[in-house]
Amino acid sequence: MEKELPHQEETPVFHNMSDKPTSLVTPKIIVIFLVVIFAGIVSGYFLSQRTVATSSTSGSATSASGSKVQKGTQYGSNDTATFKDTTEGMMQNGGIDGEGQFHLVRPGGDSQNVYLTSSLVDLSQFIGHKVKVWGQTQAAKKAGWLMDVGRVEVLE
Repeated sequence: MEKELPHQEETPVFHNMSDKPTSLVTPKIIVIFLVVIFAGIVSGYFLSQRTVATSSTSGSATSASGSKVQKGTQYGSNDTATFKDTTEGMMQNGGIDGEGQFHLVRPGGDSQNVYLTSSLVDLSQFIGHKVKVWGQTQAAKKAGWLMDVGRVEVLE
């Protein structure tokens, strides 16, 4: 005669540690996400409305690109703490071996040229003009001096 074993309940191997269903997307996270998106749009709009040109003093000339630039006018940022390096020269088109898009011709020959790039000021409007630039010196492989320009003053 075989003995019957008492009936045992099966217990699950995995237990649910929480009675609440787990979800990563909650209403609180959705609201935070929407607020961050809205703040980004609003701040982007106001930053895009900032003007780059500052006041002018006198004179007027037409640049090689056809736009009017005025002698004595400063264009770009007033942040002289960031753009603390300055130099003067005649603005010309072209860099050297992929460094800079423009260069300043200064007395002393080609070795004294300053090669320029800028994300703040459209340097093409100053081609053919004597200018003073404020910028930040950048590391260069070919150029003797490579500068990221933040401010330009038209001298002639």
